[in-house]
Amino acid sequence: MSKSKKFWDSASKNYDKTEERFEYIHQKSRENAKRHIESYNVVLDYGCGTGTTACEIANDVKEIYAIDISPKMIEISKRKAAEKNIKNVIFVEGDIFDEKLKKESYDRILAFNMLHTIPNPESAVHRINELLKPDGLFISITPCLGDKMSFLIGLQIRLVQVMCKIGIIPVPIRRVKSSDLDELIINGNFLNIDTEKIYKGASSYFMVSKKKDA
Repeated sequence: MSKSKKFWDSASKNYDKTEERFEYIHQKSRENAKRHIESYNVVLDYGCGTGTTACEIANDVKEIYAIDISPKMIEISKRKAAEKNIKNVIFVEGDIFDEKLKKESYDRILAFNMLHTIPNPESAVHRINELLKPDGLFISITPCLGDKMSFLIGLQIRLVQVMCKIGIIPVPIRRVKSSDLDELIINGNFLNIDTEKIYKGASSYFMVSKKKDA
């Protein structure tokens, strides 16, 4: 098992609790996303975590295929779906580059709070473009740790970066800015059609990006 998978497995135990302070950003992001999904949509939730977003939008779409590299996160997600009797979400341990994910299979792809933590976001965005159907939408929210944040959160982020540098946290947590994400999307052959900066102690950047014609 990779170090990053072990890290997220360990984090899964208290993940929902630690994210409570950012619930305003999470809820606002889900509300924004719902404006861009349709009842017939087949959705891929990339980096689904503990499944909160997938479970919340399940009633608004046809089907969701939700993936995460952490088997513990997937276990929690499945329990949430079972408790809520949600039948149209499939939770699977996996990565965006898995060959079982077929090109042009999804109407919408979600990536919530994870583009700043993956080793190669450029490759991931290109892969997302491949997996989307023509005119498909990529919907993301990303903490912009290089933009505005409160003093306390700034201190916490600096501590996290030190822990990353010495290997305690084996995940590349980058201090990206919203302008970096705009560039990432443009280079991935997308066009932004809706963006919003959401602030609650720290800045996050919500983006809806449309796949360009080939």
